[in-house]
Amino acid sequence: MSEYEDQPAGGDEYGHDAPTYEEPHDHTIVAQFTDGSQVGVVDVDHDGYADIVASDADGDGRPEVVYTDEHGGVALDTAYVDANEDGNPERVYADTNEDGRVDAAAADTDHDGQLDLAAFDRNFDGRVDQVQSDPDEDGNIDRTVTDTDFDGVADTVHYGDNDTNPYARN
Repeated sequence: MSEYEDQPAGGDEYGHDAPTYEEPHDHTIVAQFTDGSQVGVVDVDHDGYADIVASDADGDGRPEVVYTDEHGGVALDTAYVDANEDGNPERVYADTNEDGRVDAAAADTDHDGQLDLAAFDRNFDGRVDQVQSDPDEDGNIDRTVTDTDFDGVADTVHYGDNDTNPYARN
């Protein structure tokens, strides 16, 4: 008989704020806190580093933020934010070269499940040098503004849709 068998699940000996946790066979750990919030960690490739971390701050069973390792290595480099908890992330942030800085960001600003705005740091200098947008919210990127020589000033504008191109004739 173990000295821990008489203890209730969750470990009351540590107080009421101690998390409970489960460790299933697929290298997933889920910590559940007394306020209902949860944090899940998954090591998909069994290398000892987290590949997915999900946070459910309000305890409703749907994560508000999911961090993933999309590009290999030991760092979590992509964050998916589902602020309205409809199952579709409204914002995505990615570190594509694992330097610790966000190189790409995308947003669904009207919450219709389609991309409305994206920004990229293509040369990894910490400055945005390309912005893509969907001003008429039809689900297609209509305008791309690019700093082609990376001097911090936009050089080209490409319109992909005549309806949003101010220079197109109707």
